[in-house]
Amino acid sequence: MPYESRETDLAASFVELADTLVGEDFDVIDFLHTLTDHCVRLLDVAATGVLLASPQGRGLDVAASDENTRALQASSVEQGAGPGQDCLRTGRPIPDIPLDHPHAQAAWRRFSRAARDLGFTSVAAVPLRLREQVIGALVLFNARPTPLDADRLRLARALANMAAISILQQRALRDSAALAVQLRGALSSRVVIEQAKGVLAQRRGVSVQDAFEQIRGHARHHQRRLTDVAQDVLDSMAGASRTAAHDWSSDRR
Repeated sequence: MPYESRETDLAASFVELADTLVGEDFDVIDFLHTLTDHCVRLLDVAATGVLLASPQGRGLDVAASDENTRALQASSVEQGAGPGQDCLRTGRPIPDIPLDHPHAQAAWRRFSRAARDLGFTSVAAVPLRLREQVIGALVLFNARPTPLDADRLRLARALANMAAISILQQRALRDSAALAVQLRGALSSRVVIEQAKGVLAQRRGVSVQDAFEQIRGHARHHQRRLTDVAQDVLDSMAGASRTAAHDWSSDRR
């Protein structure tokens, strides 16, 4: 990508991310999904995922750039092993490591095997942090034989830091109790979104990824919270909301 085009794209991405922070309806799930989309494009990686820290210090899978990567992230949370988990525990970046490297094989055996099965060749992670407070990790999945260079890793750290600042400032998370409330809300939202994706995919005969894109597109088109639209999907399929049922039987945005 020419330098001017890359700079324009980078500026536009930061503007879009900043725009999601305006108003009282900040949706952390939608914000992080937007972040992963931009990271794939700006960093020229195959996929990205975000883990947020739970009060107990383990990872809470929240967002990924595609459904397979989200499932991989969820599996790493259950196993308690993976680059995102290590980044959360140490608060330090993990450089681009080939998935067949002895360290990856020893530390993340199951994760590495599953990631390679998806076509990834290496993985890196950077913390979402504000000064000494680490609230998550941004995981980068590379599918090329060449490793991620220093410039892309620096940009990844900048994007991760912006995400951390945005989440902490928007929710006024100044202490661990407030952080716990925010993360419980994120978990509840994710459950609703995951259920809605499955229901809509089955109803319309599409993939789970396509179902999520339809839900997200509907939310953006109507300027609504992603979680609220997902709840509408569940309500419509249960016949609990005639309005929602009409929207989702006729609107495929």
